[in-house]
Amino acid sequence: MSKNLQVTIDKDSGFCFGVVYAIDMAEEILDRDGYLYCLGDIVHNDEEVARLKAKGLRIISHGELQDLKNEKVLIRAHGEAPETYRTALENSITLIDASCPVVLKLQNRIKTSHDENEKILIFGKHGHAEVIGLQGQTNNEALVFQDIDELDGAELPAQFTLYSQTTKSFDRFYAIKEELINRGYEVKANDTICRQVSNRYEDLGTFAVQFDKVIFVSGKKSSNGKVLFDVCKKVNPNTYFISGPEELDARTFADNETIGICGATSTPMWLMRKVKETLESY
Repeated sequence: MSKNLQVTIDKDSGFCFGVVYAIDMAEEILDRDGYLYCLGDIVHNDEEVARLKAKGLRIISHGELQDLKNEKVLIRAHGEAPETYRTALENSITLIDASCPVVLKLQNRIKTSHDENEKILIFGKHGHAEVIGLQGQTNNEALVFQDIDELDGAELPAQFTLYSQTTKSFDRFYAIKEELINRGYEVKANDTICRQVSNRYEDLGTFAVQFDKVIFVSGKKSSNGKVLFDVCKKVNPNTYFISGPEELDARTFADNETIGICGATSTPMWLMRKVKETLESY
């Protein structure tokens, strides 16, 4: 007997414009040439990466880039450090630069700060592709931290410039700024958080509260996926994190429940539709 679940996909979820731009660019070249190299996963979503690999996308590491010659390589939305551009020049590699304009603007601001000898702190995830590119603008001299606790034992200069990875929480950034000022530092704060992402925090809270249960769809590597999932979970404790429809369990749902589906800025709409179809088949 059918559970008759009432399922709604959040219309504001799905790829942000930076990811759309990168994937459109990749697909155009794949349709024409049949293959294309991409430096790192084009998006932090295994299902979407698999779809593009089937079309001929070849994911390579920075180490593999060193050995590549006379090829086209896509730079994804996260952006790259200056070193990548130097390697491409030396190896006659044509870079298809799909860096997100918001990230590029941030890279330029950080480089300008560094050139003016400002001490730089970056609120971001250690090892994240975007953060590596940002650090690269400072010859890796910027101090990266993902939690204020990491700064407890650190020897910080009396004054510094604070930046943020573009997908971090707006509220947390300002809370960190206030805490550092309270600790006696002179902080020049640059709010460089992408508004398309920060607006989702508010919109998702409004969306998630309307349903009996919420299914949050995201790749496990997605930085903003973890943050946005927490936003949903906060307002609706019956929120479940999945990466694909195969992780659903029909026993989780009662008859006639209302279910909301939403996702990260790296979650494709086609994947959320597959989740919806699976739920409606119960």
